Amino acid sequence: MPILPSDAIDRSTRRSGHARIAHAVFALPGALILSVLSAALMLGATAAVALVGGAPMAEQAVARHVVLIVGARTLCTGVAIAPDLVLTAAHCVVTDGKYRLMAFEGRRPIVKEVASIAAHPQFSPRSDSPDLAMVKLAAHPSPNLSPTVLSDRRAPPSVGDRFIVAGFGVAVQGDRGTAGRLRAALLVATDRPSSQQLSLVDPRKLGEAPGLGVCNGDSGGPVFDEQDRALVGIVSWSARTDGEPVCGFVSGVIPLARYRYWILDTAAKLGSPLEP
Repeated sequence: MPILPSDAIDRSTRRSGHARIAHAVFALPGALILSVLSAALMLGATAAVALVGGAPMAEQAVARHVVLIVGARTLCTGVAIAPDLVLTAAHCVVTDGKYRLMAFEGRRPIVKEVASIAAHPQFSPRSDSPDLAMVKLAAHPSPNLSPTVLSDRRAPPSVGDRFIVAGFGVAVQGDRGTAGRLRAALLVATDRPSSQQLSLVDPRKLGEAPGLGVCNGDSGGPVFDEQDRALVGIVSWSARTDGEPVCGFVSGVIPLARYRYWILDTAAKLGSPLEP
């Protein structure tokens, strides 16, 4: 179940015997939002260096596709799939309010305005719902995002498959001051992957001890196939194997193959058709 940006932090839902809590979007004090943006503006793309577990800075080949999504008091991650379209988690943008995106063009951070948002019509707080949304950017100034390629993978991943995950979330759970810098980690599939949910773990810890994993602020972040770097999923939640909302154990992903038609159809309706 995604954490929503209000009082939903302590609520959970059961799936396969475990409570799944998303750690994707969290309330930030207004002053901290400003400090995160200011730091990004000063540091530029080279330090747009926040997964937990000591994840390193994302390499430029990954970072050029990833954007920071900021609401009035919230922070999330997204990935460009067209020069003016960003895919993210629906629970990042379901509340009314004004959102802005920050992308990095070379060393220059650029703030981009949002024109419209389209969440998957079947999204709900349930852990097995399609936690996906598309963000359309305003035409002026020109968006000029660096889009990634959607994977043509159709079958669900196999246990042990390797993926690169990136996000602007906290590097230390509970320390909101560590959010706002882009980190990436290599994680592996576990726990019976399906077309609706994909669970990833640190290959060194296998979910049995804290390690690399997504946390608050990483939701909406991209999940790339390690081999061809194509986009295969979107970060949605994190939890311990017993269901406790702890970062660094299991990272929950929405695979995109099942929702490819919705992505293509929605992009076309928003005026930015994608290649089939």
